Amino acid sequence: MGKCIRVLYETIRLTTMTFDRFLLLCLLLLILPNIAADWVMFHGPGGQNRCTETGLIQTITADGPKLLWELTGIGKGQSGFSSVTIADGLLFTAGSVDKQSFVYCYELQENKPPAKRWEYNNGGVWSTSYPGTRSTPTVDGNRVYDLSSLGELVCLDVKTGNKIWGRNIFTDFEGENITWAIAESVLIDGKKLICSPGGKKGSVVALDKMSGELIWTVPTTGNSTSYACATVFEQSGLRILAMMYARGLLLIDIETGQLLCSYLHTQRYGINCTRPIYHNGQLFITNPKTPPDNTGAALLNVFVDNKTVSVERVWQTPEFDNLQDGVILIDGVLYGASHDYKSGCFMGVDWKSGKILYEDRTTSRGAFTWADGLLYFLNEKGEFFRIKPNPAKLDIVDRWTLPDKGNGPYWAHPVIHTKKLYLRHGEFLYCYDIAGK
Repeated sequence: MGKCIRVLYETIRLTTMTFDRFLLLCLLLLILPNIAADWVMFHGPGGQNRCTETGLIQTITADGPKLLWELTGIGKGQSGFSSVTIADGLLFTAGSVDKQSFVYCYELQENKPPAKRWEYNNGGVWSTSYPGTRSTPTVDGNRVYDLSSLGELVCLDVKTGNKIWGRNIFTDFEGENITWAIAESVLIDGKKLICSPGGKKGSVVALDKMSGELIWTVPTTGNSTSYACATVFEQSGLRILAMMYARGLLLIDIETGQLLCSYLHTQRYGINCTRPIYHNGQLFITNPKTPPDNTGAALLNVFVDNKTVSVERVWQTPEFDNLQDGVILIDGVLYGASHDYKSGCFMGVDWKSGKILYEDRTTSRGAFTWADGLLYFLNEKGEFFRIKPNPAKLDIVDRWTLPDKGNGPYWAHPVIHTKKLYLRHGEFLYCYDIAGK
């Protein structure tokens, strides 16, 4: 997508005739909605978890959409829960074999299983409770970055898989792994790579993405990291990094690493897995409402005065206690599944008030992406739903069930790219045709 846009932009820039420029701009506006944005990081461009493609399939039968191909050998057995990233015709993911963590690169091919280009052994892998990989590789130009479940951070050449640099973030910053292993997918922001070792020598750090050298650190919080990815937002001219840690929220000046503000949002086991959602001067955060904290969901007002930042809670709704980074904001309503509350149910929650608009146990916990006006929702049992955002009820358009071939829960997040739906379960990856007819 980036190459197409750059070519069109240069053509327009170098064209001198006003009418020609007008025609080219019209062409650009027609083409852009149909260009598939590469899915270069977990939850896609900007971490928004929104696919911009239109013209997707209108109706899916109970047998599911057409299966274009099935790929196996992404690790072995309970290989992991990593999703996929896609850039310039290459697909990246991670999996495990014999207690070792691997990064995989495949060349996509038209309507047939992709061909493996390379694999890279990124050291040991989490092998106790829910064994396997967690993070999803992040692609940036000719480099791809992977953070293993044991803290091995590596930068690889996209084309060859050759190692450019690497370091263990727990060792280097005196951090300790967490109860179910670190799961964040690293964030690239300009020249910086952001990750959160939760260590004595840095709770959150920015590294030079080209060399791995330290740019800045946020001093220790005295607590470990958690499982969520970061969010970046701008308010009153200040670019702020919102990062969850074991006891709540950190707001950081992304340019300098200065800790601007923190907010306690505790959970008995330090579980903060869902990335913050920013909208119009407010931040939404959520975690499982395990006693004694019973925190669940909260909305915070963010106040910025020069570089003085503070937050104030607007509402708290313990029942909306998401675990799997599966919440999305659409037209003033938060959609997602609870975790502890009623053992998981799908909910609609009003952004402004925190009021639960509805709750429905037709489906359970899970994760989704958004495309062409619908939520594409995969629950942890392997049931797939397309859901129309509706503030009054769970509005299911259609549903079907994935093959039961992989091991472990269905926790890998769905991805849509070039009108194809990618679903991962253990060592299996399924690609479905969801183009409209």
